[in-house]
Formats: sequence, C-alpha cells, structure tokens
Amino acid sequence: MKDYQRQFLEFVIEQRALRFGAFTLKSGRASPYFFDTGLFATGAATARLGRFYAHTIVEHVDGAFMLFGPAYKGIPLVTATAVALAESFERDVAFAFNRKEIKDHGEGGAVIGAPLHGRVVIVDDVITAGLSVADSVRIIGAAGAQPAAVVIALDRCERARDSERSAVQHVEQAHGIPVYAIATLEHLIEFLEGADAHRHHLPAMRAYREQYGV
Repeated sequence: MKDYQRQFLEFVIEQRALRFGAFTLKSGRASPYFFDTGLFATGAATARLGRFYAHTIVEHVDGAFMLFGPAYKGIPLVTATAVALAESFERDVAFAFNRKEIKDHGEGGAVIGAPLHGRVVIVDDVITAGLSVADSVRIIGAAGAQPAAVVIALDRCERARDSERSAVQHVEQAHGIPVYAIATLEHLIEFLEGADAHRHHLPAMRAYREQYGV
C-alpha cells in the first residue's frame, strides 16, 4: 500500500465517509462497513478528496485526456479532481459532466462543461451494478470521444450477484477500459491490521472478504 492510499483511508474514516458496523447494502448483503462519498460536505474535505483522485490518475493514466463526471455524485468529484490536477500536479485538464434531465432551452443538451473529445477519464465514487459507467460510456461514445479509464474512490473487491467476478471486473470486460481505485478492500484490511484503534473490526472484514471476495 502506498502512502497516499494509507492517508486516504485515514482521511475517509476521520470524515466518517467510511464507517464500520452492520449495514445492509442495495444487494441485500449484510456488510461490516459502508462507504459514501456523498458524506463529504465541506470545501476542505472535498478539495482533499479531489487530490487523492488526482494522485491516482497521475499514477495510472498517461498521455492527454479530459475528465467526465456522471451525475450526480460525479459532478463535485470531477470538479474537485480537475482543480487538484491543476493546483497540485500542474495539469490543466478540461472536464465535463452530464445532467439527468436534457435541457431544451438555453445552451440545451445533456452535457455541461468542455466538449467531449479525445481520451476521456470517467471519475465516479464506487461501482456497484456498473450502470453509471455504462451511461457515461454511451454519452462519451455518442460525442465521438473515447472512454479511456474509470477512476473510483474504493473498490470493494467483491463478487457481483450471480457471478464469480466483481462489478469492477464486469465493467472492465464489458467496456474494454481499466478501472483504477484510490484504495481497495485489500488495502483497507492491510490498513486495519496496523491501526490499533480499528483492529477490532478485522474479524468481520476478513469474514466478509472470505464470503464475497473475488
């Protein structure tokens, strides 16, 4: 695990965006942890989150690209990431996002921001069923641009329902693009192994990985 990944996990736990306990997921599974980027609700927290996304992109994505954030959670994420790339990495990258409802007046259309062109990196929170990515790929392709990668905050590394592959693996195979996460379930378990204050969550986390992990 890299330093920025450890710092990310410390940060999301501190912000209570990552919590431990008993949670029922949309899939119906009982999970010992829950992660939600929607809980980042201040300028400082969102700015720092954007720097973690930017660090991950710089590490994994080469060449020229622009950013796309799917509505709604992807909108603040892609904005914060673009700002972080400019301020922390001297990469002034164009970005865009979509609106759920197509506007038929004013500037119109479904996409706001820079015109979609070239290689496009999709910035999102997590991947569950992969529907958000599929919509993003469709929008990007319709504009004549090329989906290049997806960057998410946390990869739960668990099997999708009725499958031996994870939701991330399904997305990679379905769309032929890589998915990069700031951190994964494996990083989280490694982090807990060295965190005295949270080590008591390890048995439940390991059991969940044993039952549902890929």
